[in-house]
Amino acid sequence: MKLQDFGYNDNIEKLKIEHNLEGFEIGRIISEHKERYTVTTEKGEFDAEITGNLRYTANTREDFPAVGDWVALVVYDSYSSIIHKVLPRNSIISRKAVGQFGDLQIIATNIDYAFIMLAVDRDFSTNRIERYLTICNTSNIQPFIILTKIDLINEVLLNELIATLKKRVNKVPIIAISNTSKQGYEKLKEVIVREKTYCLLGSSGVGKSTLVNTLANKELMDTKNVSSFSKRGQHSTTHRELILLDNGGILIDNPGIREVGITDTSHGLEKTFEIIFEYSKHCKFKDCSHTIEIGCAVIEAVEVEEIDKSSYKNYLKMEKEKEHFEATAAEKRKKEKDFGKMVKHFKKIKRSSKY
Repeated sequence: MKLQDFGYNDNIEKLKIEHNLEGFEIGRIISEHKERYTVTTEKGEFDAEITGNLRYTANTREDFPAVGDWVALVVYDSYSSIIHKVLPRNSIISRKAVGQFGDLQIIATNIDYAFIMLAVDRDFSTNRIERYLTICNTSNIQPFIILTKIDLINEVLLNELIATLKKRVNKVPIIAISNTSKQGYEKLKEVIVREKTYCLLGSSGVGKSTLVNTLANKELMDTKNVSSFSKRGQHSTTHRELILLDNGGILIDNPGIREVGITDTSHGLEKTFEIIFEYSKHCKFKDCSHTIEIGCAVIEAVEVEEIDKSSYKNYLKMEKEKEHFEATAAEKRKKEKDFGKMVKHFKKIKRSSKY
C-alpha cells in the first residue's frame, strides 16, 4: 500500500524538504494508545514512541503527536521506531480538555472534512451541533451533518428536525441515513473523495462504528446497542483510529464525545454564528457584549426574530467559555514561566555556591 493512499501529497513532500528530514522515514499516525503510536510508512506499519528530546521540548499536550499527524521517524527493526518530529499540521480538531486547567485536547489532525453525527431518536441537540461546527470552523474544516437512525422515526418528524437544523445552520450540508436499511448511504459515499481525510464526531451510540464498517465494507469495529436503562450509547470505539475506506477515502473514528468544551476559537465562533457577527457591525459600541447595552443591533435582531433566540443564547454561553479558557490558559502560561525562572535562579545559586 502506498503512502499516497493515506493522504501523502506534494505539500507533505515540501515540508519534509523544508525541515531537512530527507534522512528520516515519513509516516502517518493511524492510532494512539497512551503515548505509544502505530505509524504507517512506505515500509509498512510500526509501533513508535517519541524521543526524549521531543518530550522535553514539548510545551503543552499540543506538541505531542496525534492521530492524523505526519511524522519523521527512525525505524530500528521490523516492529519498533522512534518519532523525532511532528510535521506542521494543516488543520486541528480540538476541544477543552475535560477536567484540565487551561488545557486543550487534540481529537485529530490534518482533517479535510468532518462528519458530525446525531441520532434522531434521542438526545437531539442543535446547540451541540453548533459546538461541533465551531471546533471545525476554527481550522476551516468542511463539516457535514449526518443524521442517523432515521428508520426509528416517521418522515414527518424527520422533516421537522431537518427544518429546525436549517433554520440555525442553513449553510451546512445535511445527510440522513439508516444503518439498518442503508438509506442515504449512496448520497454519503458521493461526498467521500479518494485520499481526503474525514473525521467522525458524535456521542456514543449514534452509529459511528456501524458507519465505519459499512463504508469500509468490512467488520473493523465492534458495535453495541444503546443501553435500555440509561438510553445512552455504549462505547464501541475505545481509541482513535485512522482507517482506509473501500472507495479510497480516509476516515478517523473517535470514541464518543459527551463534552465539547470551547477553547480559543474566535474565528470558529465568527463563522458558526455568522449572522450574529454581521449584526454586531451595527452595534452602537465597538466592544458591545450583546447582553445589556443600549443600541445593540444583535439584541434588537433577536427581539424581532431576525436571529434565533436559542442560537443567540448558545453563542453567549460559548463566548463566555472561550473567554474563560483564554484567561485560564494565560494564567497557566504565567505560572509555568514563573516556575521556570525560579528553577533557573536556584540553579544559578547552586553553581555559585561551589566556588
